[in-house]
Amino acid sequence: MKTMKAAVLHSVNDLRVEEVPRPEPRGTDEVVVRIKSCGICATDYKAIRGIRTNVKFPFIPGHEPAGIVAAVGAGVQHFKEGDEVICQPSGYCGYCAHCRMGDTHYCETAFTTGGDGPEDVWPGAFAEYMRTKEQCLFHKPKGISFDAAALTEPLSGAWKGVVQYSEMAVGDDVVIIGVGSIGLLCLMVAKAAGAGRLIAVDNSAHARANALRFGATHAVDHSDGQGRQRVYEIIPGGPDLVVEAAGPIGAVRLMVDLRRRGTKWNLFGITTHEKFELDGGLTHFLEGRMDASFGTTPRAMQSAIRLMERGLVDPEKIITHRFPLEQMAGALAVMDGANRNKVIIHP
Repeated sequence: MKTMKAAVLHSVNDLRVEEVPRPEPRGTDEVVVRIKSCGICATDYKAIRGIRTNVKFPFIPGHEPAGIVAAVGAGVQHFKEGDEVICQPSGYCGYCAHCRMGDTHYCETAFTTGGDGPEDVWPGAFAEYMRTKEQCLFHKPKGISFDAAALTEPLSGAWKGVVQYSEMAVGDDVVIIGVGSIGLLCLMVAKAAGAGRLIAVDNSAHARANALRFGATHAVDHSDGQGRQRVYEIIPGGPDLVVEAAGPIGAVRLMVDLRRRGTKWNLFGITTHEKFELDGGLTHFLEGRMDASFGTTPRAMQSAIRLMERGLVDPEKIITHRFPLEQMAGALAVMDGANRNKVIIHP
């Protein structure tokens, strides 16, 4: 039996790099990918640290990969061994009502490789090899590095949230709350889409400096609770769009406080089950629109690849740390800190 190295999560904070069986295609439509790069997502980190509790152990995390096709099932038609590919973590049936409408991330029988959401979780990409389905693969353009390609999935989520769902228009004044890795991608998408004033809100001076470097027109500190006042000093008429990309419930409450009449707001970063309050009458008369965004779809993945191919967004710029698979403990130590953006694993 062939084996490979993989980072296996046995319980909270018990992630071990060990030898496990190397996957092979089981179905005719399945593909095994040799992983070259995989990003660490906040949901991976939350699973490892016990912040996210919907995890069944043992579990191989990692759902932002790019690599090279190593083996294909007998029915695979569009990919062959040696092809450089980008992997979408979420698989889908293609036949349920949701899939027929294009909402493949709502699929009634969805699976995910190393990620969050569906009940059916396949081993992920913090490993030398990963098994998935042909439908989840995209050909990697030659001009895009494996590290950049690994960030297609989070970039696709940023595009889906900012452009497809919240319908940001050219000239819109946009506020991004939380400019870690996903917030920076939302910011870069908004800039590419023609945002007017583009305001980053973050308690971290490191994050605010990065936001200005990647295209924000202003950066606002909310650590003393004065974020709303500072945003309105910059845009007295209030924002056209607010994207919450931070995660903590305090960021959601700030998003609610930033609204004026007609403001669109997108719940993007929060994944934990915490509550916030809305004034019903005020929300009615403000006549804004709330959206949310999770997961990705083939349309969003293809749109993200297009952004990279056209040179409109380069997600590799947000990578601050790279680690070999054997140094997962070091990667997690960096994730524990504040002075980092995207961390990449090289199996």
